[in-house]
Amino acid sequence: MSRIEKVVLATNNPKKLTELRRVMAESGLAVEVLGLADFPAYPEPIESERSFEGNAFIKAEAAAKHTGLPSLADDSGLEVDELNSMPGVRSARWAGPDCDDAANNALLLAQLAGVPADQRGARFVCALVLVSPVGERRLWRGEMPGRIADEERGAGGFGYDPLFLPDGEHRTSAELTAAEKDAISHRGKAVRAFITWLGEQR
Repeated sequence: MSRIEKVVLATNNPKKLTELRRVMAESGLAVEVLGLADFPAYPEPIESERSFEGNAFIKAEAAAKHTGLPSLADDSGLEVDELNSMPGVRSARWAGPDCDDAANNALLLAQLAGVPADQRGARFVCALVLVSPVGERRLWRGEMPGRIADEERGAGGFGYDPLFLPDGEHRTSAELTAAEKDAISHRGKAVRAFITWLGEQR
């Protein structure tokens, strides 16, 4: 893949865009990070794959096609051992297509009711991909292992963070500071791997 001067992050989530711009600035790499809002709107692709990697590639390929620039996309979610690695790619809509975080967390707690602590293993997974306008593809994967608590704790983060206890922590992800979470998170690991690769291409 040729030297990258600009990259599109295929998301409408301003928090993800801010995060990547911050990490890029901290790395010292002169790469401009653009968001989908910087381009004319196009129909969002249907995330029809059964893997994080597959759905991330769908989003990145659509963005690269419509913007003509190398495009990044990620797909992430929670895998719970007791639930055969579900909710997986359905993490955001585990309790239904119109559900919210509270409904997802309530359903997960109900499904794990009575399951002992040593059988509540889980992990957050992030697949981060880069696709060039000519179809070249790269993949970075990050995981944050841990377990599911028996009640929600903490006001930070989002999604399943109030229920997730990272390995080695007595606090949930929602009780960690943003910096503490970034240092060990699945997405943080994947983004740092991408930045390292990008630096090696200079």
